[in-house]
Amino acid sequence: MSLQSVRDFFASRQLDIPIIELEVSTATVALAAEAHGVEPGRIAKTLSFRLNSGEVIILVTRGDARIDNRKFKEAFGKGKMLAVEEVVELTGHPVGGVCPFGLAQPLPVYMDASLRDFDEVLPAAGAIHSAVRISPALMAELTDARWVDVCQPSADSGSASTLSATATS
Repeated sequence: MSLQSVRDFFASRQLDIPIIELEVSTATVALAAEAHGVEPGRIAKTLSFRLNSGEVIILVTRGDARIDNRKFKEAFGKGKMLAVEEVVELTGHPVGGVCPFGLAQPLPVYMDASLRDFDEVLPAAGAIHSAVRISPALMAELTDARWVDVCQPSADSGSASTLSATATS
């Protein structure tokens, strides 16, 4: 159903954005970059956080970016990544297939400024073997995203990133 919700999202906006479906998993940045033949930074990873206020947000960053805890706290206050079960329940997408399109319920979407380094990025499309090619500007427009700067500068754009599980420092 998650992949279908992304198809429905694009169809409801009368957009012909092809969903790329592969035979291999693209559930991690490294797997997705290899499968699509792009550098890890072009993979737009979508993260889900619950802020201390209780609000759940979606944050899309470049694939090789790491959250800067100080910047995150300045932008949002303290927060923690959602547990796997919560991700599926609140977004409607499985971990590894989460994207800002076709969410199970309306959630505020934020996009890190690091995505502006690319003319085209590849976010997942609701399944662990799917993606779309899209400009960061169009993704922001379609999802009513707000731009933020919450990632560390990407010095080693060739490696898959790790991410702190909390943004509390």
